[in-house]
Amino acid sequence: MLVVRNAFVAQPGKASTLAAQLKAAAQVASLPGARVLTDITGGFNTVVLEYQVESLAAFEASMERYATDEAFREAMKGYTEHWISGSREIFRVA
Repeated sequence: MLVVRNAFVAQPGKASTLAAQLKAAAQVASLPGARVLTDITGGFNTVVLEYQVESLAAFEASMERYATDEAFREAMKGYTEHWISGSREIFRVA
């Protein structure tokens, strides 16, 4: 089992908008174990989308599926306007 963590630094005033959009998109995509986190301490305007995949192969397959899934693409439309930078981390569950 792997945990995928996509972390974004939102534009000032856009963190809640980005969080809501990511949460809705995660539901559309049926991401297993998905949750959206926002900062309390640390970097300001941080929004994290975290979900689970069984393997790197499953992660790669899901990325290919999202690229052609019209409902997911619609849910994510315009999300790049809400953040300044981002990163992805993938962790193995011990």
